[in-house]
Amino acid sequence: MSLALDAVTLTYPDGDGRLTALDAVSLTVPAGRMTAVVGPSGSGKSSLLAVAATLVTPDRGRVVVAGTDTAGLDAAGRAALRRSSIGIVFQQPNLLPSLTAVEQLQVMAHLSGRPPASVRDRAMELLDAVGLADRAGRRPHQLSGGQRQRVNIARALMNEPAVLLVDEPTSALDHERGEAVVALLAELTRARGTATVLVTHDRAHLASADETATVQDGHLTLPTPV
Repeated sequence: MSLALDAVTLTYPDGDGRLTALDAVSLTVPAGRMTAVVGPSGSGKSSLLAVAATLVTPDRGRVVVAGTDTAGLDAAGRAALRRSSIGIVFQQPNLLPSLTAVEQLQVMAHLSGRPPASVRDRAMELLDAVGLADRAGRRPHQLSGGQRQRVNIARALMNEPAVLLVDEPTSALDHERGEAVVALLAELTRARGTATVLVTHDRAHLASADETATVQDGHLTLPTPV
């Protein structure tokens, strides 16, 4: 088991009261499996990802990442856990315009205290895994939208995370490229043994997931086979 949310409740200030974003949500994602999370806008999908990523601390409940109960961690400890065990793929790649594809990956290792030159081989191996080894020396403006998103995925895997959290990775892509990106995520999940959570609005992509869960008004329906 690489990711577990146990009875997680998250609220936000709302005028004189509190707005419940997640209401006693429980979700378990084993290593090597991809769970798709669907639901309408404002249902709590982004809040679920933020809690799983340890970017937001829930009011109640437990979040366990790669065997570590995050409740006992301070801000520095959560940041260290994100660097070592959590990969995040955002909607937009947000690549650094001055860096080549391989340098985008190397800088992630540098943030974890490893010299960029020492991890070039791993960066190249990951670019090969996403089909971009021959684009390693290109900068973002020289890559297509789908290629930039694949660099984004490879970058998230650079520090060998146990958990991979993916937020609407196909929102800026056409259907064909989006389908290819989700299929790639499923393939890498199995090959790398990550516990992957994919938030998506497009139900056409659910066939690539191992299971699906639905969030509605802060409530999560437990995953069922797709």
